[in-house]
Amino acid sequence: MPLNVVFMGTPDFAVPSLAEIVANGHNVVRVYTQPPRKSGRGQKLTKSPVHQFAEIMGLPVETPESFRKSAVIDGLEALNADVACVVAYGQILPQRALDAPTEGCLNLHGSLLPRWRGAAPIQRAIMAGDAQTGVQIMQMAKGLDTGDVLLSETLDIFPHDTAQSLSDRMAQIGAGMWPRILGAVERGAIRPVPQDGEPTYAHKIDKAEARIDWSRPASALDCHIRGLAPFPGAWCEIDGARVKVHMAIAEHGSGRPGEVLDEGLLVACGDSALRLTKVQPAGKPVMTTEAFLHGSPVAKGTVLL
Repeated sequence: MPLNVVFMGTPDFAVPSLAEIVANGHNVVRVYTQPPRKSGRGQKLTKSPVHQFAEIMGLPVETPESFRKSAVIDGLEALNADVACVVAYGQILPQRALDAPTEGCLNLHGSLLPRWRGAAPIQRAIMAGDAQTGVQIMQMAKGLDTGDVLLSETLDIFPHDTAQSLSDRMAQIGAGMWPRILGAVERGAIRPVPQDGEPTYAHKIDKAEARIDWSRPASALDCHIRGLAPFPGAWCEIDGARVKVHMAIAEHGSGRPGEVLDEGLLVACGDSALRLTKVQPAGKPVMTTEAFLHGSPVAKGTVLL
């Protein structure tokens, strides 16, 4: 028998999950997502990706500014939902909201808990140089990502993975986990497993972190760059202009940190060197370093800041 499901999510990452839940015949009684925000050069109010998809599917949508208002939770309780499925919603749910659906709220999280609890688990895993991560569905509880794990899939982090590519894989794998866990809810076969181990925290990315510190080892900067690609994007200054670096390759080389070692943007780091392969000048699209250098040559010996 199909479940009455509330879905809470906002970005592109959440759309495959909503699509999979609908495709499996569950009755999505309400979609909650973040309110439209200003975006783009014209600062036009834009609905979230989940909002847009929900409207295409004819699903009822609500966009409360805060779930801490009693009237919002009253509306959630009135739905008499069996379960809430939460994917990158972007709001903290108070206990009364967590308790509103009969089976509570289930959250799709992009790490192997308790490692990388918090707002930026995908970016932090790459930035830390982790070889593996995962996608888990957990029972939401009071506290930051502290609930019992209900279902888990492990993923390798490949040497070429960026935050975007890893997020895309997680979104698809995570979407495929919902039919299994909702089937278990229907059968009363949920088997919660408490988190085990020392927690680490994936704090929200601070824009100040994005500046490249060339005194760090090349291997660490490679992870740093990929973990911040495409947003907010690691950056440096080249001849006084800010340039984002979206991809680089570690190579042999030595020099003053930030020094350009050849005509192809091989840059000395604290240990070894990085060849920048994809960059983005301010106000322009991502491009190959070859294309960038064609219009803005960077001389050997230049020091990037």
